[in-house]
Amino acid sequence: MSMYTVLFDANVLYPAPMRDLLMQLALSDLFRARWTEQINDEWIEALLKKEPDRDRQKLERPRTLMNTAVRGCLIEGYEGLIPSLTALPDPNDRHVLAAAIVGRCDCIVTQNLKDFPDEALAPHGIEIQHPDEFLSNLINLSPGAFCASVQKVRARLKNPPYTAAEYLDVMRNVGLIATASELAEFDQLI
Repeated sequence: MSMYTVLFDANVLYPAPMRDLLMQLALSDLFRARWTEQINDEWIEALLKKEPDRDRQKLERPRTLMNTAVRGCLIEGYEGLIPSLTALPDPNDRHVLAAAIVGRCDCIVTQNLKDFPDEALAPHGIEIQHPDEFLSNLINLSPGAFCASVQKVRARLKNPPYTAAEYLDVMRNVGLIATASELAEFDQLI
């Protein structure tokens, strides 16, 4: 298993297509994936805010599956560090940085790059990556393992099933433009 450790921010765990791909890749051992229960709460609340008719109990199932399937994923004991992290522009993001520090993460994967300036992360040896950048880097690191993970995700999509091209469109729709572009050359493998 790779020792490169990433913390997934809530905004990469919702929408579901991005979460599904990230979770499948987390099982590939190309990196260690981590998050907190507070981050789980955030993505579930964001989904419920956008889709208030969704059943919260049904959303607990993916949380449980994630927490169970990805070994060592949950970071605890970071709360005491939160008040000291005043360099972030949004105080609501302090828990993410605190968890990354306590969880000894190398990188925070988030769509909110502006909320995590380099000067706040550098003293802790943590970098930040957009999920599209993170996934593009993984493709380049291990295209075979990446394609195998995509193939598994796509095989689970049965209602309706997706062709490789349709799945790449789903990736583009959730903001994974570079990733979909790079994967297009491997369409026979996904």
